[in-house]
Amino acid sequence: MWMKRLFFALFVRPLLLLVSGIRAEGLEHLPTQGPAIVVANHNSHLDTLALMALFPLSSLPKVRPVAARDYFFATPLRRFIAENLVGILPLDRRNVKRGGAHPLHPLAEALDRGEILIIFPEGSRGKPGELKPFKSGFAHLAKMRPEVPVVPVKITGTDRSLPRDEALWVPFILDIGISAPLRFHGSVKSFLEEVETLYRAPLKTPKENP
Repeated sequence: MWMKRLFFALFVRPLLLLVSGIRAEGLEHLPTQGPAIVVANHNSHLDTLALMALFPLSSLPKVRPVAARDYFFATPLRRFIAENLVGILPLDRRNVKRGGAHPLHPLAEALDRGEILIIFPEGSRGKPGELKPFKSGFAHLAKMRPEVPVVPVKITGTDRSLPRDEALWVPFILDIGISAPLRFHGSVKSFLEEVETLYRAPLKTPKENP
């Protein structure tokens, strides 16, 4: 995992500081040790890098963004970046369609190893400024491991800085708000709705959380 630390220390963090800059609120709620589930909205490939750049370098080996195997492991270059520089935990969507092994089992096992998972419940990136309906995978995972904290994170600015299907990185300030952790309760449906509601309104700042 030394390549991952070097990649963020020498490339990602300096580039984000030089081109965009990040304003973060609620950093005290960002988990530095696992297990934990970080849930974030998704408009840009910058979302993953900007969010991971907030973690201490010592925590990065345990930080695992969850992403589709069929996209990020499709070519040797993508696979190298996904495995060695970002540490992606691949989700095999083809097995789901074919009735294969339960896709959440590897994620639950990662939590059992003390890892910090980053999940984008919208799935693929949405249009700039658009929040797509959340998929229930993270809520099912939280039900499987109810003792694991779920940390909602709201990211704004990446949709203007590097929109979907654009290659030009525009210098906009990125704002990241980290809310107090939640734990699964009730039903998958009610927990999903509770978390998604946070993103339909301004995410509470740490001082506003109970």
